[in-house]
Amino acid sequence: MKFKTIISCAVCVLTVASCDKMDYREYTNYGKDYMELSYDNVSGLITNIYTKLDYDFGQSYSGGMLASACDEAEYAYNSNAVCDFYNGSWSPANAKESTWTNSYAAIQMCNHYLDGFQGLTFPELELNQDYDAKMNSYNNYAHEARFLRAYFYFNLVRQYGGVPLVTHVPTTQEVNKLTRASSEDIFKFIETECDDITNKIIADYTALGSLALSTPETARANRLTVLALKARAALYAASPLFNTTDSKELWKKAALANKAVLDSAVVYKKYLVKYSELWGETNWTKDEMIFMRRMYPDATNTLEGYNFPIGVEGGKSGNCPTQTLVDAYEMKATGKLWNETGSGYDPTKPYVGRDPRFELTIAKNGDTKWPTYNTLALQTYYGGANGEPITGATPTGYYLKKYCDASVNLTAGKTNTKRHTWITYRLGEFYLNYAEAVFKYLGSADATSPEFPLSAREAVNMIRNRADVKMPLLSAGLSSEDFWKKYENERMVELAFEGHRFWDIRRWKEGDKLKSIVQMKITKNDDGTFTYTRKIVNRSWDDKMYLFPIPQSERMKNPNLTQNPGWE
Repeated sequence: MKFKTIISCAVCVLTVASCDKMDYREYTNYGKDYMELSYDNVSGLITNIYTKLDYDFGQSYSGGMLASACDEAEYAYNSNAVCDFYNGSWSPANAKESTWTNSYAAIQMCNHYLDGFQGLTFPELELNQDYDAKMNSYNNYAHEARFLRAYFYFNLVRQYGGVPLVTHVPTTQEVNKLTRASSEDIFKFIETECDDITNKIIADYTALGSLALSTPETARANRLTVLALKARAALYAASPLFNTTDSKELWKKAALANKAVLDSAVVYKKYLVKYSELWGETNWTKDEMIFMRRMYPDATNTLEGYNFPIGVEGGKSGNCPTQTLVDAYEMKATGKLWNETGSGYDPTKPYVGRDPRFELTIAKNGDTKWPTYNTLALQTYYGGANGEPITGATPTGYYLKKYCDASVNLTAGKTNTKRHTWITYRLGEFYLNYAEAVFKYLGSADATSPEFPLSAREAVNMIRNRADVKMPLLSAGLSSEDFWKKYENERMVELAFEGHRFWDIRRWKEGDKLKSIVQMKITKNDDGTFTYTRKIVNRSWDDKMYLFPIPQSERMKNPNLTQNPGWE
């Protein structure tokens, strides 16, 4: 495996925390003795692990997001590496192994810190006024390292199932003989680690009083973050991909873990906010956010360059929302899908009266000021300024808004950049997680118990009742089948492009949904009206794709790494 020595005679990039972010500084490090001479060096080592937190702004696939590897989107260029997930090119030799490499490098960092950098006292700082504050921060680093190690093991288990479980710095001989622990063992490890550090890790970095550093470290994991990791992992462990016997106890455990997040959110003043506030330059300040991945450098325009429409100066197109996703947005007046009787859908005006989250997520034909410097209405119809047959034009009829900043300017001589922050955990996810788990455990959308006084239906309605959404609430008495359809649809809409859908379909074992997507082909008529035609596009899916292949390069180094079924 690609375990790396973190502190050696090489140059490594370390970071130090400051205020609401983590700034990056470069140090030259020559070994453990050198590291122990400086609190800043030790602080930098643990903080550097945060730079390996995952996010999905297209960095892994030259602009392609995992949304384009499922039914949320289609990448405008079919030569992009993200298309390998469904075009038959995915294999152990083309294993998409960035998660394997990145996660084990981070785990090695955590183990290195936990093995070698605990119990320090930094005597050179003892006379400084902030000594107690720095030691309090230092003593917390071990809990952060354990959280981060568990976090990266979750990323591995959801992608590969069982993986080697390494909790110390292994020797070269050990590395090449490691075997895969079961997925059950990995989930149990995550649960145990979270339980042990929940009441040890700092609960609130802004409420440390005399132990607060002069620059509060608010970008680091805290108690609520640990609860969030445990809750998400418990949901996955209870899901059909891993819970092959449909154990009700696993669903109960998931419901309790997600309830703990909801209960604790009140203590830490976390509340649902307007949907429109979930992205943009200041999203990291909003009350709903539990934990986020700040980008470096803070200000960029790469995401917009990948996704602003073709035909707009500087835009290259990219992750284009599918009609499959658009069809998930219900009619606001009725709460029904476009093809349900009595929905109120008008096929000549297909975007009128939809769930407000549609307008906040997807750019459509006729939209103005997308982006702000674009003086023309979007023309995504065939022959339009932003439509086919232009190379790179949207194949689906839509462009991406969510996470993109309309105020970014890509025109020559006026280029600017803006801060971007990836949502790792936010409160809305955990209302949905809780709804799923308690529904599966109690067996009904309306069922409650002394342990679970909030029903699954009521939890979903919390999401639908956002201040700027206000969709019709789900009514009591839905059948289990009808509620599950509503729940899956709600999750697709609420969490679109936040990195969930790709994994949700896999953990539910509903891969058949990835066998096709729907595009919208738009033509402009002579009288200025438009004709909207759905087009089904087939994709490759095989059940072996529920899990990723173990990279062939790793198996060549270590034959003990057995391959996932179907990838042999």
